[in-house]
Amino acid sequence: MNYNELENKMQERIDYLESELGNIRAGRANPQILNKISVEYYGTMTPLNQVASISVPEARQIVITPWDKSLIGPISKAIQVAELGINPMNEGNGIRLTFPELNEERRKEIVKSVKALGEDTKVGIRNARRDSIDEAKKEQKQGEISEDELRVIEEKIQKITDKYVAKADELVTKKEKEVMEV
Repeated sequence: MNYNELENKMQERIDYLESELGNIRAGRANPQILNKISVEYYGTMTPLNQVASISVPEARQIVITPWDKSLIGPISKAIQVAELGINPMNEGNGIRLTFPELNEERRKEIVKSVKALGEDTKVGIRNARRDSIDEAKKEQKQGEISEDELRVIEEKIQKITDKYVAKADELVTKKEKEVMEV
């Protein structure tokens, strides 16, 4: 039984959850929401963070300062096309994004989607557990391991699963608090 492979599969689920939670707007400025935005630069689609500096001067603002001032227009357009729900403001030498306060209803909608992401992650973790247990049962049927060894393997797989489910719950709870914070 390869426990490292199982842990890697489960860690991939946690990493995906972390990246998705980072993309969720919680009323405060988070530069991660710009990670998926690319701008055409000399004929090549280039990630925004490779053509501009991104800073967070205040809790609800992001300032994008392109190294080539001719990119201000294309960056503004890319942000609008990305439908982040924020209108970029051209300040001559950069772009300012101001995040509006979230109302209670919107916060609750975001919490629902955070919980759904957490559930999807836990389902993926449990699927990895099921696959590993099935593999161990197949080995037992083929006579490679005994029933006692199978029970020990199942217990170890369950402990690993519990660890990653707890990580997912912790990430979801942390994001919920962040979203509901006024």
